[in-house]
Amino acid sequence: MKISVQEAGFDLGQESQDFAAGHRDMGAIVTFTGIVRDLPDDPLQAMEIEHYPGMTESALTEMAETAMARFSLGDALVIHRFGRLLPGEMIMMVATAARHRKDAFEAAEFLMDYLKSRAPFWKREITAKGADWVASKAEDEDALARW
Repeated sequence: MKISVQEAGFDLGQESQDFAAGHRDMGAIVTFTGIVRDLPDDPLQAMEIEHYPGMTESALTEMAETAMARFSLGDALVIHRFGRLLPGEMIMMVATAARHRKDAFEAAEFLMDYLKSRAPFWKREITAKGADWVASKAEDEDALARW
């Protein structure tokens, strides 16, 4: 299991290849990459992401350990960036490895829902009109509630 909270970008292809290497006993590997998206009505200039070092890694590790046990995973990877990111940049990556695809897909969704709703990150969107903190959305809470 690998958890990384980092300011630097990451190489999606290399991370995926490194994660897949050596998992000969796993029948499924699922990856998901989140990207900073532009806003429809007011173009996004940047997104700033803050976190508390130590606390964030601990929370993400606990969440990944829960996924490992709940979905019988052979391995899990979570990368989440912080700092100033521009539209189109990769913000996070989740990868799961399991003997069967259902567990790999469900675990990846579980991890993504947790990251979106409960991981201790604070996001601020910066546009020409100013900066606003990103509030929790009802649909994100609904997605998390199914677990």
